[in-house]
Amino acid sequence: MTIDSQLELVRTMRLREYIIRRLILIIPVIFGVLLITFILSHVVGNPLAAYVTPNTPRSLYPIIAAQHHLNDPIFLQFYYYIVGVFQGDLGYSTAASLPTSEAIVQFFPATMELAMVAIIIAVALGIPVGILSATKKDTSADHVLRVFSISGVSVPIFWFAMIMQFLLGFEIPIFPYAQRGGIDTIAFMATHRITGLYLLDSLLWGRFDLFLDSLRYIILPAFCLAFSMLAGISRMMRSSMLEVMRQDYIILARSKGLSERVVIYKHAMRNALIPTVTVSGLLFGGLLTGAVLTETIFAWPGIGRWSTLAILTDDIGGIMGFVLIAAFVYTIANLVVDIMYSFLDPRVRYG
Repeated sequence: MTIDSQLELVRTMRLREYIIRRLILIIPVIFGVLLITFILSHVVGNPLAAYVTPNTPRSLYPIIAAQHHLNDPIFLQFYYYIVGVFQGDLGYSTAASLPTSEAIVQFFPATMELAMVAIIIAVALGIPVGILSATKKDTSADHVLRVFSISGVSVPIFWFAMIMQFLLGFEIPIFPYAQRGGIDTIAFMATHRITGLYLLDSLLWGRFDLFLDSLRYIILPAFCLAFSMLAGISRMMRSSMLEVMRQDYIILARSKGLSERVVIYKHAMRNALIPTVTVSGLLFGGLLTGAVLTETIFAWPGIGRWSTLAILTDDIGGIMGFVLIAAFVYTIANLVVDIMYSFLDPRVRYG
């Protein structure tokens, strides 16, 4: 075995150990979130509210309280609450008229699909824009791109979404302006659900017509959601590229006579991607927990729209379920970002 092979083996083992440690650290994080949601459910209101519906007869309240051990000492209540969560008993969501666990299963795939398309658009456009802005520093192209980036961060997303909805949905009806798919698509997916992701499920069933229909409906809300992210990613990529381009190894690469394209895309871009990956990963984690304004404006049946309705209707079960899924998603997003570091920069070590 060569020295390089041995070093790669050691690095792989360290990375594996790091992933295992991070997965173990998820346990206290989730435990802390469970504790916070449990305390809030007792401080803000009646904990029984998470397990009853508006149609539940009051005569059944004592029975439901006994089933969920709400009359036991507080530490026993917390124990049974944790047991119930891991068994999928998150209470009842009055906002969705479903058990909270079923509401998450129903609404989360729509948000995930929207977030995945949005982050693809943002990264696919933001990184090239950032690189172009850095390589054309202080030129007219750089000024235009910087104005675009500033506008993306400054413009309220709800205003931009409504403008795009009006222009491309009403005035120039290029894209549908609401819902998640056409009547045929929604009807088919209701009876042929596999993952809950319309784009993926339509391909799995071989229905390319439904795939194109779903794509038409998701492009506009995904672009509106990606607009602010695109601006942030391009600004981060530009500043990272400018910093990397001043490093000694870039100057050395140029002095060797390498083409500017090789210097930028082979040597500079990989290191400049590291902070950009951090921003993109955290943005994606935020999107997965619900793009509230975009989902509301485009009537997108995602977890963000559901959580908003849960807050407005004092849906304790729905709010607690949303907090739990949000904490889990952010934890996984951070783990994935850290793992990606090692592939982008071999100098990263996980000790």
